[in-house]
Formats: sequence, structure tokens, C-alpha cells
Amino acid sequence: MITFTYPGQGSQAPGMGAAWVDEPSWELVEEASEATGRDVALLLLEADAEELRQTRNSQLATFVMSMLALDSVARVGLLPNAHAGHSLGEYSALVASGVLDFAEAAHLVAERGEAMQIASEEQEGTMAAVLGLADGEVEAACDEAGPNVWVANYNSPGQVVIAGSPADVTAAGAGARERGAKRVMQLQVGGAFHTPFMASAYERLTKALAKAEFHDPDAPVYANVDATPYDNARPWPLLLARQLTSPVRWHQTIRRLADAGCETFLELGPGNALSGMAKRIERGATTLSVRTPTDIDPLLESVGAGEAALANGEALHARERLVVATAAGVFRPAEPDCRGERIATGAVLGEVSGEPVRSPFSGVVMDYLAVDGERVVTNQPIAWLRIE
Repeated sequence: MITFTYPGQGSQAPGMGAAWVDEPSWELVEEASEATGRDVALLLLEADAEELRQTRNSQLATFVMSMLALDSVARVGLLPNAHAGHSLGEYSALVASGVLDFAEAAHLVAERGEAMQIASEEQEGTMAAVLGLADGEVEAACDEAGPNVWVANYNSPGQVVIAGSPADVTAAGAGARERGAKRVMQLQVGGAFHTPFMASAYERLTKALAKAEFHDPDAPVYANVDATPYDNARPWPLLLARQLTSPVRWHQTIRRLADAGCETFLELGPGNALSGMAKRIERGATTLSVRTPTDIDPLLESVGAGEAALANGEALHARERLVVATAAGVFRPAEPDCRGERIATGAVLGEVSGEPVRSPFSGVVMDYLAVDGERVVTNQPIAWLRIE
């Protein structure tokens, strides 16, 4: 069983989109820009560390990076049994599972980032990581420190993030040290996320969520607020709103996934923080990641010893590749029939409503997965290749 995981704010880095510019997935950047009215390419290619540290920028940039990684994985046919996203990453999980449309999710992420930035400017807050102390001890330190400090993230055993007013966070950190914490680290963030300090952001986001269209997922999505898998659309508007003022229960989420039989966690997006957390929570877990296009082949080699589930229930091994439709419409195969033929990267395998379908791989065309005249949707597999 494999779970796709998606990182949140804090994983971003300047120039992180450069490796994706020449990939077919890069078209998502333009779509995100149209949906949000923001120059997303500028964020991914030219924004410096200070610009990316701003919540309104880091959230949108990180979300799109996860979508680039997800799209590249979808193009080779690898599908998960479940999804889980950390904080902002929950929106990536909802797109991946079909709960939210990509453009709508991009708009919601932009709204969320803007709302959280404004809330942080209205009420000064900070966050700190407490290392080497049990969850209950951290909670007790917060309770004793004052009324304006709370646990914000249960990340992994011995790694808990607290947030609130600067004074109360400092006091809670001191209390945690007295209780035996190995280290308390101030985080370079501009607000007290996942606490009641985000109340104004909750109100703004709730209005945006009320206008969004949600669909039932094709695989369960585990929610941050209660570490529970949801297999229908109905709870998600409230869950996403509650997430702003509630702690992220990541430790509990990974534990529940492991209890459900998940052995492999694939992190999609910048950084590898979630992979590290998964290893600390479940030492026997296999952790993989896709941060750049060069990670795809090693990923397929890793899952090739096992099996990557396809939508049709067959197996995709490390030497096999899927070519997918890049648009919706009627499929027409190329003439002459190229089954059994070796093709080069970029070869045209057919067209969908007049748009050519080009193979991003070289190899032998084993068969078509769509028939002449079939109406296909974007990212639907239309042919499979074997590379040698």
C-alpha cells in the first residue's frame, strides 16, 4: 500500500521550479497564474528567499510545485491507495484525489495564503519547535505558560511545534526545557498558524470555500484536524476551515496510515521533511520523493521490484511507461500504426481533437490503451511503451 504525501509551507527554496521548465507538466504553471492572477512562474524561478518566506507567496509556490511532481507521477501511471497533506499540502492531496479541481484549488490556496498573511499582520505571533519531549509534556508546558500559546503541529515522536504570542511561546519554551526538552528552536515564520490567532483567516477562507465545488475522492484523504480518512466530499469545506485554527495531527495521521497497511510514503513537492517524519514515526516504512523530473526514473526503479497500481488494475514495472492525453477530446491514432515499432522521444502517437499526443519517452510501442474515435479526458493513458 502506498500513500502520496504533500508538504506544506516552509519547504520552498529560490529557483525550485527551474528543473521543471522544459517538462510537459510546466503547463500547470500557466493555469495556476490564470486562476490566481499571480505570476507563478516568477515565484518559482526568480523570487528570492525573503519573497518566498511571505505566506502569500510560499503557499502558492509550494502548492504548484507539488502539482508539478504529481503530474509527472500521473504521466507514468503510478496511483496511490491514500493521500495525506501537511497543512497547505492538504489542498494538494484534495486535487490529487479528485476532490478539488486544480484551478479552483489554486484559487483557494491563494486566498488562504493572503488571509493568513493578513491575520499574521493583524496579530503578532510566532512558532517554535520543541524537540525531545513527549506530546503531553509539551501540552502541559503550554497550559502553564499562558493563555496564548498552543500546540500547532504534532509532527513526529519528539517533534512538536507550538505557536502563539511571542511572550507565551517564549515562556512555554522555557517550561519545555525545564521538563526535559532537548532543544527549543524558534521558527522563522511570520505568524501563529493553526491556532486561534488565525480566526480572521478562518472567516475569509470559509466564504471562499462556500463557493467551491467539492467531489468524492477516488482514494481516501486523511484530514489534518483529526487524522481520519474521508471518502466523500461533504466534510471538506469545514475540515479545511477548521485546519487554520486547529493543530496538524501529522504524527497520528502517519500512524493510522501504517495501521491501515501503508508501507510506502511518496512525498511529492519541494524538500523531504515529510519523508523524515515518516521514518521517525514508522521506522520500517519505505520513503520516496519526487522533487525534480530526475526523480521519476529512480522512483520507478524503486517500485519496479513491487508493483505500481494502474487505474485498470494491471502492473506498471520500471521498464514500462504510459503516454497520456494532454487534453480532452476525441482520440485518433497516428498513421501508420506504430505498435511494435521503436519510437524516439517526441514522436507523435496520435492526436486528441487536433492536438498531437507526443511521447515523452523513447522505446517500443507495446499497444494503444485508447481506440480510434474514443472520447478521452486529460491525463488518460492512451498508449504504453517499454524502454530498453
